[in-house]
Amino acid sequence: MTKAYRNKIIFFRLLVLVVIIGGWEGSTRIGLLDPFFFGQPSGIALKLYDWTMYGTSIGPLWLQVWVTLYEASIGFFIGAALGIVCGIILGRNQFLADIFSIYIKIGNSIPRVVLGSIFIVSLGLGIWSKVALAVVMVFFVVFGNAFQGVREADRAIIANARILGASDWQITTGVIIPSALTWILASLHVSFGFALIGAIVGEFLGAKQGMGLLISNAQGTFDSNGVFAAMVLVGVVALGMEALLTFIENRLISWRPEVIRE
Repeated sequence: MTKAYRNKIIFFRLLVLVVIIGGWEGSTRIGLLDPFFFGQPSGIALKLYDWTMYGTSIGPLWLQVWVTLYEASIGFFIGAALGIVCGIILGRNQFLADIFSIYIKIGNSIPRVVLGSIFIVSLGLGIWSKVALAVVMVFFVVFGNAFQGVREADRAIIANARILGASDWQITTGVIIPSALTWILASLHVSFGFALIGAIVGEFLGAKQGMGLLISNAQGTFDSNGVFAAMVLVGVVALGMEALLTFIENRLISWRPEVIRE
């Protein structure tokens, strides 16, 4: 990516942001949108300033962000690890895949809100009920990509490796996993957002701290600016994690050819 192209992308991203925020602010000021229901960018900025300087109704702002990030991160790593391992094992073993496929489909079809309520009842209002929901949210996304990535491995390369005397373990670690790595890493970009959703939904259903509780309290007091302010903070956290995952991805698959853009 050339510097000129990068600067062009940044310019148009900022332009889109200015148009959206400017149109939103202007619409509330001239009466097209009711700020009571739809919030107002200037009111959201004031709410963020107030939370930053004086804290929220449930404690310091940084603590709420940290609690949600902590829950989402633990759920993300556990769910991703389980999804990768199970995806590789079932992708390599057709017998196990046929046995567990129906249970995977049933588990994936269960509404996450129902699971969140079950976790709250069984694990309490602490962090582990949110972590459990985040794990479930992440697992199925990563599992699906890992499983498909294993199945899409080049059969000719696998056959050649067998001819050269490679064992099943050597084929898995030397051929299958590197082949599926792009699939797995692609799923991780999406799955951390699901981990955040899981943590926030769990906090919304019942918690002592966290961004979900902050959103719930803002909703309970009809504070639309507070709801949007919390959403902005969640978006910033998600973008930060996305940048970290992109950095890790570029390190792990540095052999990938650079995309040429005209």
